[in-house]
Amino acid sequence: MLSETTRQRIEGLIRKYPHRRSALIPSLLLAQGETGYLAPDLIREIAGIFALSPGEILEVATFYSMLHTRPVGKYVIQVCTNISCLLCNSEQVLAHLENRLGIKPGETTADGKFTLLEVECLGSCGTAPVAQINDDYHENLTVQRVDEILELLK
Repeated sequence: MLSETTRQRIEGLIRKYPHRRSALIPSLLLAQGETGYLAPDLIREIAGIFALSPGEILEVATFYSMLHTRPVGKYVIQVCTNISCLLCNSEQVLAHLENRLGIKPGETTADGKFTLLEVECLGSCGTAPVAQINDDYHENLTVQRVDEILELLK
């Protein structure tokens, strides 16, 4: 259930756009920021606000990698494995993260600290390989740089 403050912020977003649906993604991000992820009851609530079906909300929520429909860790690590990153050893970076964290893409560590995701593109091809951890980009990654980043997050 959304707080009254978040509900009011969503209504404010809706008023900013000529079409209600244009406020959907920022509204989903607001809701997720409050609850941690977009649970089924939250999806139904947002569907009601936007006069859309829960399926339509779910279509959007599952398309974008920054939206989560199940619980995630404190740090969400998204590793790009598109062509530019692959050519610059993103597979090695991903494998190292799997090893260090003891999880596969789509999983969260037992302590709830890290969620690892493999994503199609983070749009930073000139600085490949790249990963996004929460809102921060980490570019020109090496296994050594990954270890340094993980130590800072612990």
